[in-house]
Amino acid sequence: MNGRFLLDTNILIALFANDNSVRTHLAKAPEVFIPTIAIGELFYGAWKSQRTQENLKRIEDLILETPILGCGVETARLYGRVKSTLRIKGHPIPENDIWIAAIALEHNLTLVTRDAHFAEIPDLSTTAW
Repeated sequence: MNGRFLLDTNILIALFANDNSVRTHLAKAPEVFIPTIAIGELFYGAWKSQRTQENLKRIEDLILETPILGCGVETARLYGRVKSTLRIKGHPIPENDIWIAAIALEHNLTLVTRDAHFAEIPDLSTTAW
């Protein structure tokens, strides 16, 4: 583990739910980033929720507090490689998760997630909080 973390959507949802494990680990983490894909998934969740405005505000506050990493050409290269590898292995995973993994690989970050399917991706460092 390198001390630099990329937070998956399920970790952000746990954070919003005041999960003690996530809060404890975040307090100790030297560097934390969020992928734009996870922000998009959070916005989608907010728009379909019963508390839309409250959830939108929480996301906007999170964006102000944490560096957000987007996708560029190198991310796209890594996405293509990861998706091809998963296809060959016969282990597809959700499309957005491939993009999230590509961002983690590009920036040499440990992906914090509770999804076991990320273990199918070679060279991806993961941890669960």
